[in-house]
Amino acid sequence: MKDFVFNHNNPSVLHLDINSCFATIEQQANPFLRGKPIVVAAYDSPSGCIVAPSVEAKKLGMKVGMRVKEARLIDPKVIVVTPDPPKYRAVHLRLRKILEDYAPSVVPKSIDEFVLDLKGTPLFERLGVLAIAKEIKNRINTEVGEWIRVSVGIAPNRYLAKTAAGMQKPDGLVVIDHENVDEKYQQLALRDLCGIKTNNIVRLNSVGIFTVADFFQANLETLKAAFQSVVGYYWYMRLKGYEVDDVVFARRSYSNSFSPPQALVNLEEIAPILQKLTEKMSFRMRRGGYVGRGVHVSVLYRDYSFWHQGQTQTEVLFDGRDIYKVAYKLLSKSVFRKPVHTLAVSAFGLEKKGKLQLSLVADVPKKDRLVKAVDTINETWGDFVVSPLRMLSAKSLIADRIAFGGIKELEEFILQDTGVTPVSHNV
Repeated sequence: MKDFVFNHNNPSVLHLDINSCFATIEQQANPFLRGKPIVVAAYDSPSGCIVAPSVEAKKLGMKVGMRVKEARLIDPKVIVVTPDPPKYRAVHLRLRKILEDYAPSVVPKSIDEFVLDLKGTPLFERLGVLAIAKEIKNRINTEVGEWIRVSVGIAPNRYLAKTAAGMQKPDGLVVIDHENVDEKYQQLALRDLCGIKTNNIVRLNSVGIFTVADFFQANLETLKAAFQSVVGYYWYMRLKGYEVDDVVFARRSYSNSFSPPQALVNLEEIAPILQKLTEKMSFRMRRGGYVGRGVHVSVLYRDYSFWHQGQTQTEVLFDGRDIYKVAYKLLSKSVFRKPVHTLAVSAFGLEKKGKLQLSLVADVPKKDRLVKAVDTINETWGDFVVSPLRMLSAKSLIADRIAFGGIKELEEFILQDTGVTPVSHNV
């Protein structure tokens, strides 16, 4: 196979990342929070996990995954805010609307990241990607909010565009192309590359690769020897600016999990939470156009012991009530009666929904029509306006949460609420 040089095409892929997304949006919504160290945490209790520190908090050493009590040890005056998903959805939708003016296909990679390929668009041919990126940043500043800062990366492929977006924060604009690739790679360490973990660094070191520049200059045989799989080829092409990361894999399961704030032990206490997790998960599965063949339940207890069990069904599952019945039976088989740390339920064995097979026991078409009607009501008037009676007691326990999964989870998250009234004139 011939050796490739770096892709000489004009870079057309743009990766946009909102800096300190949730914390920045909170500061935009409340001017009194601007310029101060704030953290968005799952809970404002000492054990609450931080999901987004502000730029100011990061400078003090606060990080995602820290506990609130740890942040307060760094700065007792740190401001703790709990998540407000409708705000984040609103900003996401506004950003997406702006980006759709520049490219026919805008791909949200998460709630705070977007990728768009401008190749072949009239604006790209006329202005070039750098001018377009600057215009997008200006529009975000004026149309979304003056406190919203985004970092933009530009490159010939998705991976390097994401890498470029992370090189200058906050408010960065970095281009990686055939003219400056050597300079940019010298500014990076192997650990800065997304997807390169400690075990990968050990593999690379074993074949004489210690820097990103070494990684880039290595030939294909060396990388194959390092990774001992087709992964070596992917890295070889990726670092030379060619697209190898646009493969979409089939969905395997849907799941939902929750960590109750108080210690729950009895099955009767856990059942309402299990019901709500099941309803939320089955709604997402139906929205994705799937039915399931199996159910899996897992429990992490507060002493960090673990239990799980799954079961495959002969008939397809799509109604949350049916999935709950299976999940409840599985959970009741656990011999442990200990305080629960995290409860999770999954539907697996997914199939694209076609014509549902008739059953001798249940009127499947009638059940399908009923579920569709309930979904329509809940989509129109709000989550779980119509819901099983059992899960009412869980409503105050399980709050709306932010999706960090793949594109499908993100789309489901955004579609939950598209009629948000902004908190301030710029959010």
